[in-house]
Amino acid sequence: MTTPLSRDALQAVRQVPLFTGLADDTLALLTAGALERSYPRGTLLFSEGQPADRFYVVLSGWVKLFRESPDGNECMVGLFTRGESFAEAAMFDRLGFPVHAAVAEDARLLIFTADHFLTTLEQNHGLALNLLANLSSMLRYLVRQLDQLTNQPTYQRLAAFILSLCPCDAGQATVRLPCDKLLIAGRLGMKPESFSRAMARLKEVGVRCERNCVRVEDIDALRDFADGGEGRERAATTLNGTPVRSVASAHAAR
Repeated sequence: MTTPLSRDALQAVRQVPLFTGLADDTLALLTAGALERSYPRGTLLFSEGQPADRFYVVLSGWVKLFRESPDGNECMVGLFTRGESFAEAAMFDRLGFPVHAAVAEDARLLIFTADHFLTTLEQNHGLALNLLANLSSMLRYLVRQLDQLTNQPTYQRLAAFILSLCPCDAGQATVRLPCDKLLIAGRLGMKPESFSRAMARLKEVGVRCERNCVRVEDIDALRDFADGGEGRERAATTLNGTPVRSVASAHAAR
């Protein structure tokens, strides 16, 4: 007997681009065979070359996809968190998993088996067309991500990432970086040293980082900064009313 998904799991599933806009009864068909599982950090979910007989939705925590170089080093391919899915493309082409997947931070995952998912698609042509449309939307999302990685400065990418961790309706926030900074740097397409420089640049808009704890004094200013606006000038008198010198003026004073 299949256990119904929790309300929290259903909320996370609705955030996944693959399932966007699906009616309740349609979503129920697809999730009927899904299983919720919790995994500790470091768990290997699958290895490159194994049969792609499932895909995952992240309910909480973080999962990394990576490949191994001949010298044994990891090459980051992707980093996924709540409301994101991974490995579905491999399930569709049945060529095996092209990468390794491991839990980067303790995670709760929803596992969809290929047999149930594909059988449901075969029996519901309208559903298959809907999912094709959503896959097209996912492709556009990936193109936007690629555009961000290739055209945005590193500090804007990091600003956008920190914003994604902040409450939408708050004026300021303290958030915890959800995983190792090296992994975040890999997700954002930057080197570790670039990550450190980008974090230092965000001090201009009242962002302070101590270990994995980040304090954002003005979320609107950070949002403006991430969008390439003039958040630097707006935030120059933040931090409890005390003027903050920009990086440029700090260098000029040296």
